[in-house]
Amino acid sequence: MKKVRVEDAIGMTLCHDITAMRDGFKGAAFKKGHVITEGDIPELLDIGKKNIFVWEENAGEIHEDDCALRMAAMAPCPGAEYEGPSEGKMVLRAKRRGLFRVNTDLQREINAIGDIKISSLPDHYPAEEGDRLASMRIVPLVTKEEQIIRAEELCKDAKLFDLRPYKHLKAGVIITGSEIFSGRIHDKFEPVVKKKLERFPSEITGIRICDDNLEMITEAAEGLIREGADLLIFTGGMSVDPDDLTPTAVRGLGAEIVSYGVPAQPGNMTLIAYLDNVSIIGVPGAAISLPTTMFDVLLPQIFTGDRLTKEDLIRLGDGGLCQQCKPCHFPNCTFGRY
Repeated sequence: MKKVRVEDAIGMTLCHDITAMRDGFKGAAFKKGHVITEGDIPELLDIGKKNIFVWEENAGEIHEDDCALRMAAMAPCPGAEYEGPSEGKMVLRAKRRGLFRVNTDLQREINAIGDIKISSLPDHYPAEEGDRLASMRIVPLVTKEEQIIRAEELCKDAKLFDLRPYKHLKAGVIITGSEIFSGRIHDKFEPVVKKKLERFPSEITGIRICDDNLEMITEAAEGLIREGADLLIFTGGMSVDPDDLTPTAVRGLGAEIVSYGVPAQPGNMTLIAYLDNVSIIGVPGAAISLPTTMFDVLLPQIFTGDRLTKEDLIRLGDGGLCQQCKPCHFPNCTFGRY
């Protein structure tokens, strides 16, 4: 594009909207693509425009709206759709619930190109239908096409955004503790886990209350798996006391323990394991008394069917300290970003 005096712009094509404010009106007096006529000159001068920007032939530049459309095309996201362009921006909005995933390395590489700016919700964000997930634009009015081409090349073999749908899981719940098994103390975990699972497509195949007995715990878990559970949730027996048997029982099942303990609070003693296609999570007692713990952070990924890795759990340290706000704002907070 090039800058010209309005008197010299007759016959040239305007490359941006020109906004006017007069007599209670605010809006576009001239639209992008308008060809300037001699009769436009007085009005342009009346709204304070001595110079305007018009398209320059063969400049190798692209307007912000065209850039936004091409950026949206290079970063499709099933389960979400783009809106725009408006004011040079495309906005990605969720059309279903799911776990929003961002290729953060790719996002940083694209944002380092120059004029392109892509912002989004954090990686691993549990999104609701209608949520704004991402926005993209260029900062100047136009940019060199080579920048858009570079971004498109980066996205050819890599996905920038994904909205992972939640899968239906059958959950088995194992509550341990001699004080609960004997009836001396009333169990408080069952209503908690039921309420949290209601947020996902799930059914509870069975709830077992076990004594502090390794064989009983193991048999309960094996029975729930035979009944079709593809998610086992353990609570109780998760501390470091010698008679806390849950981690030992999980190992006894033959499961692969990804991590026993995570760098996050509340929920330091969380256990994550897998037995073939069965996901296993050991939930510390904090889940009973606090509104949000690692249980809430990790459940969305468990329900996508994507396995948590040791690296995922290590990354919990950055943002792993809950502020325990009252009221709780999770997930619109720093807790659980990984």
